[in-house]
Amino acid sequence: MNRPIGVFDSGIGGLSVLRALQKELPNEAFVYLADNAHAPYGEKSEAFVSQRTLAIADYLLTHHHIKALVVACNTATAAAIHGLRALHPALPIVGVEPALKPALAISQTRRIGVMATRGTVGSEKFARLLASVQGQAEFVVKACNGLALAIEQSTLPDRVEVAQQDIAQLLKTYTEAMGRFGNQPGEIDTLVLGCTHYVFVESALQDLLGPQVQMVSTGEPVARQTRRLLEMADLLSQDGTSTKQSTRLLTTGDLESLQAAAQRWLGLPSQACQAATLYVHGDQQDQAQDKQQ
Repeated sequence: MNRPIGVFDSGIGGLSVLRALQKELPNEAFVYLADNAHAPYGEKSEAFVSQRTLAIADYLLTHHHIKALVVACNTATAAAIHGLRALHPALPIVGVEPALKPALAISQTRRIGVMATRGTVGSEKFARLLASVQGQAEFVVKACNGLALAIEQSTLPDRVEVAQQDIAQLLKTYTEAMGRFGNQPGEIDTLVLGCTHYVFVESALQDLLGPQVQMVSTGEPVARQTRRLLEMADLLSQDGTSTKQSTRLLTTGDLESLQAAAQRWLGLPSQACQAATLYVHGDQQDQAQDKQQ
């Protein structure tokens, strides 16, 4: 089936998941929506994030006729995945969550760091996930206020230098607050990147913490799960079209920022990006349109 797979995030962080999806599903078309006008979700209320998530799903279904939806945002998954599945029971929906269980499988010191947004670490869904692995290792959890926003701003031409400085300082502050990193007893040897944005500063984190610290993110497991659900529903595309030729990127915010991120991290031209406007009142979306660029 040649309808596209919908992917969305509060901003550009979900491009890390889209990249993994493109690799896992090279015959599929994708439409990605970055809700940059309201990013980052991690510092918004759960009710607000849920409202935006439901509206975006309706928009992608109505205007782009998606056959599956990947919620490429930890905060949106925690706030709204159950509501989404209840409203759209026939739609394959894949969410993301901090990769605590994969981290358990590789940690030797049994001391694991988790960096995520305030919205994620404060959610009931994360509390249940953490409880499910309690006693198997010590998890040092840090809410990283401001980090996702700084990563968003690092793609704005007039903010690059300042944003990079902000990112470096935030990474230093938050990792120092978590304790010692390394592969010796009592040290954190595995770090879970619990926000899709953080994948784009993985190399900076590695430089800061050293090569002995292992990084764990969610892109590849999400891509594999998406393939499994599509296979089960007999929805896999048989068309051999390159995903780079059949990927559309939309943003509710700054178009230039998305174009820069698309070129930098996906190798996509600016023409693949468009502005999108979603008008939401209460819990309902009453109008949506793409602005052709």
